Parts: sequence; structure tokens; C-alpha cells
Amino acid sequence: MRAVKSPNTRGLLRLVPSRPLPPPPAAPGDVLAEAEAVRVLLGGRPVLDGVDVRVRAGEVLALVGPNGAGKSTLLGALAADVPAAEGVVRVHGRPAGEWSAPELALRRAVLPQSASLSFPFPVAEVVRMGRAPWAGGEREAEDDAAVAEAMARTEVAGFAGRPFSALSGGERARVALARVLAQRAPLLLLDEPTAALDLRHQELVLRLCRERARAGDAVVVVLHDLALAAAYADRVAVLRAGRIAAEGAPAEVFDEDLLSEVYDQPVEVLPHPRTGALLVVPRREV
Repeated sequence: MRAVKSPNTRGLLRLVPSRPLPPPPAAPGDVLAEAEAVRVLLGGRPVLDGVDVRVRAGEVLALVGPNGAGKSTLLGALAADVPAAEGVVRVHGRPAGEWSAPELALRRAVLPQSASLSFPFPVAEVVRMGRAPWAGGEREAEDDAAVAEAMARTEVAGFAGRPFSALSGGERARVALARVLAQRAPLLLLDEPTAALDLRHQELVLRLCRERARAGDAVVVVLHDLALAAAYADRVAVLRAGRIAAEGAPAEVFDEDLLSEVYDQPVEVLPHPRTGALLVVPRREV
């Protein structure tokens, strides 16, 4: 709260809510989100069980694993959207529950698996929704530039005036990502951002993740494509049945035996013939 003079009360002071302050710039390696011994129950069933993970500024962390392993639940817990039955989730060093919703909105931006709207908002307005946390603050003046940049980076500026409801699934996914980028929060939490995209735009999204990390943000991305994770992530956490089976750099974690066991599918991990980068492919007898 802060005190201001009211023009209608002869200069008497009145209390008005203070706008939350944005976080200070993070240094490379700062922990912007972490889960410590986190257990999450959904419908009385443990979906995460004793999970520990740290999300650092300047890095892309990929969450991978089979369906039902707990990837999206872990992302939701790190976003402070899914409550933990046990353990603690911290965002910018504080337990998630100690932040207000406006404070969280300045610290983390979340891309859910699917984006839907009840009204036919134009694309540009959907992207501008990402600027809501800054309304009335000093950085509100950045709104137009932030929206324009986000739309250009995700290649959606060409249909800025079209209704969101008229877009294809892949176009909607890119608009939703543009909204997240326009928010300009230092922690990005992206749930399967490449699921509806063609090859070109899958690569575009992961390049944007790398760019945001190089600029100092922390990025967590849920992926099913292990080759994309190997190419773009600094670290990967492999989830299996609500626990982390392995965590580390892709070259350390992407082991044929481990992945074959986790996915219950034989895989091969091979060096790319030109670059030497890791390729993860199913082992096929055809």
C-alpha cells in the first residue's frame, strides 16, 4: 500500500494498492525456480513423488519422458499453478505460495498445452494480453514494442488482424507463444510448444528458447522429441512414473539403455554424420 493525496478530500491521504515490483535482473546460473522433494497428488494418486529439480537463469531445461510420467505436472508445480502435497516449490528464492498472482506474473510466463478463447479476439489483442502484468507500471510504455517484437519473432505478424478462432492449430500455438514472449518474464515455462507445429516452426520455437536463455532467462520446456531436446537443451530431466530417472547434459543422460527402459521401446543414440550432435531414434527392424 502507498499513501497519496486525494483531490476530493482537501489533501487528506488515502491508501491505494502498490503495484508489485518486477524482479531484479538475474545473473547467469541464478536459480529462478526449484522443486525440493515435491510430491503432487491428483485424484488421490501420486503424480510426482519426491522430485528435485532446479531451473537456472541462462539455461534451457527440457523435461522429457513417456506419456503420464509427470512432465506437465512438474511444469505446473514450478509455475505455482499445481499445489504440492509435500515438499516445497520456490520461485525466485521464495516459496511459491508467498507470491501474489500479480507478483508471479512478473516473474514467470506459462504456455499451456492448448490455447483456447471463448471470444474471437484478433491475434494482436491476444498477444497484447501478455502485457497485462505491466499495466499501470513504468514499463507499460514498452507494450507496443514488446507485442510487435513477439509477433515478428514467432512469425504471426502477417495475420495480426485475424480472429484467433479462425487460425489453424499450429498458428494458434505460435500466437500463444508470442503472448508468453510479450510478457517478458525472466522464467518461461512451456508445455509441449512444438506439438502442433511443422518442422520449420519446431526449429523456430527451440531457437527462440535458446535465444531467451542466452539473453539471461531461464526456460523450461516439455518435449516429446528427444532429438530436439538433445540439440537445444543445456540440461534434460528424464521423468518416469513421477520420478526423475536421470538429469544432466543431453550427452550424459541420453543413454541407449536408460531411454530404452524408460520408454519401453528400444532406441538408438547416434552421432550426426556431419555435426556429431546426438540423434535419438527408435530401433526399427525394417
